[in-house]
Amino acid sequence: MKPLSFASLGRLASNNTPWTCTSCRVQLLRHAKPRRISSQRYSTGSSGWSGRSPRTRARVAILTATATGATGAGVLAFTDDIKYGYDVTERTGRVATTLALCINDYRTSLNEREKNDDPVEQETILKQCHKRCAERTLKVLEKNGGIFIKLGQHLSAMTYLLPYEWTSTFIPLQDKCPVSSYESIEEMFRQDTGEELQDYFSEFAHEPIGAASLAQVHLATVKETGQRVAVKVQHPGLAQWAPLDMALTKFTFSTLKRFFPEYDLEWLSSEMEASLPQELDFQLEANNAIRTKQHFQKLPELPLVIPDVLWAKKRILVMANESGSRLDDLDYLDSNGIDRDEVSATLAHIFNEMIFGKNAPLHCDPHGGNIAIRKTSERRRGGHNFEIIIYDHGLYRDIPEHLRRSYAKMWLAVIDGDMDGMKQHAHDVAGITEEQFPLFASAITGRDYTVVSSSILKSRSEEEKKTMGDALQEGLLSDLVTMLGQVPRIILLILKTNDLTRSLDESLHTRQGPMRTFLILAHYCARTVLREQVDEIRQRPGSLLSPGNAIRFIAAWMGYLRVELKLEVFELWLSIRRIIGLNTTQYGSSTSII
Repeated sequence: MKPLSFASLGRLASNNTPWTCTSCRVQLLRHAKPRRISSQRYSTGSSGWSGRSPRTRARVAILTATATGATGAGVLAFTDDIKYGYDVTERTGRVATTLALCINDYRTSLNEREKNDDPVEQETILKQCHKRCAERTLKVLEKNGGIFIKLGQHLSAMTYLLPYEWTSTFIPLQDKCPVSSYESIEEMFRQDTGEELQDYFSEFAHEPIGAASLAQVHLATVKETGQRVAVKVQHPGLAQWAPLDMALTKFTFSTLKRFFPEYDLEWLSSEMEASLPQELDFQLEANNAIRTKQHFQKLPELPLVIPDVLWAKKRILVMANESGSRLDDLDYLDSNGIDRDEVSATLAHIFNEMIFGKNAPLHCDPHGGNIAIRKTSERRRGGHNFEIIIYDHGLYRDIPEHLRRSYAKMWLAVIDGDMDGMKQHAHDVAGITEEQFPLFASAITGRDYTVVSSSILKSRSEEEKKTMGDALQEGLLSDLVTMLGQVPRIILLILKTNDLTRSLDESLHTRQGPMRTFLILAHYCARTVLREQVDEIRQRPGSLLSPGNAIRFIAAWMGYLRVELKLEVFELWLSIRRIIGLNTTQYGSSTSII
């Protein structure tokens, strides 16, 4: 294992070169095949229709084709078993009409943009189009609800992929979730268990304490034991609409690909098709929660709480009631003497353990609503005065060991500034070519490529965030969409987990910025590489005590200990700077660590 150098750790936060995504794109285009871009790509074409302008004819054609296709998708997905013809037509019509309007809006705006030579005007035209289409789509997602809310929430977190106008418009969906009536919950409980709510619970709150896109949670008391529990119940009408909604989602992305081939988002609907059945099966969620709890019981130094599972049906999950405050409630943290830096470090330990721990399950939906924090009366092992609670265990994945090891090596190369190593392991992890590497490096880290290659431990500035968002307007979006469509699905979920945890960490506004979290990441990566080296030694002839194997084993451990020692010393240095009031979010390469 190549040890990290103190020089590399210092260098990682020293570069002040402004980021421009254009530089990434130039590197991509140097090797890419030239694509002929003409105004005809977005033009409406010509036909023999009379009495209508080309634009009107195209608009009618798009509306007709889209409505016909969407209706077909609805018919295929929905059989006569469900007698809601009007609702099906209305639900399908909303999607079809909005899709057609957005396609036409983009075609018209892109044509107008090509005819304009003013870069500022070009940017304004595209941003206004993004905003109009995002607002139209938001209305449809809110009216249709269910899976569409889930899709919107997912899209709102994809800041690395979608323009700001889209992600910011969808933010309200995080708090605008449907609430099912108490009567409908009673009926579903009766259907699924054969019992009444009153048979099992002495008390069951009529109003939920929380509602999400797929389910809601009620507080209740178990009649037999008096235990307070949280009962997660699926929205009763969700299963009824799921086949249609998934067909419409798939149709939407395939239609977008047909009109705009360079923006292929079909992989997103494919991932939803694979993930949704898991998220709708609460028995599977119960198994995930039990498995995660068992894994982290081996690590008592981490203050993680996974609520105990009492029992589960496919649409009903009963767990112990474990309550806390939102992780981004800074007033709660500060008033209770909870150190934000320690919270950030704990999150880093928990999710790096999920990614790099041997046989560890990976929680793939760690947004703010699924994580809570509470103060403890006594300090736990490890010195923490708080506990992190993780809810919603519906979406989990297992990372193959060979992928976990390559991913660890890639991150060690990122932290050490080893560009050749980064490229090699990015290819091993996701089949990334050298031309795609700058874009992949930015996507996986959430940082500009020049920062990745020089100063990744530096906090993201507002200027960097804005420049990265603007870069999507410059043509990088289509390259990013194409690349993400090629990488393994598990990488997309790791990317999602990284993005959500990064967002949570930034919301804490820590004094140490991202430096400490990257040092913790390096610890887990080094441990993973050591585990690989030891496994390789075990596969060699002879025992670990044979001379050749013993030397290799000692060399592997010495390499690991060198990395660990340097990380420990560097973290101690950060802590001392924090204690004496010095800024640790940025520092220069000339800083002496030793």
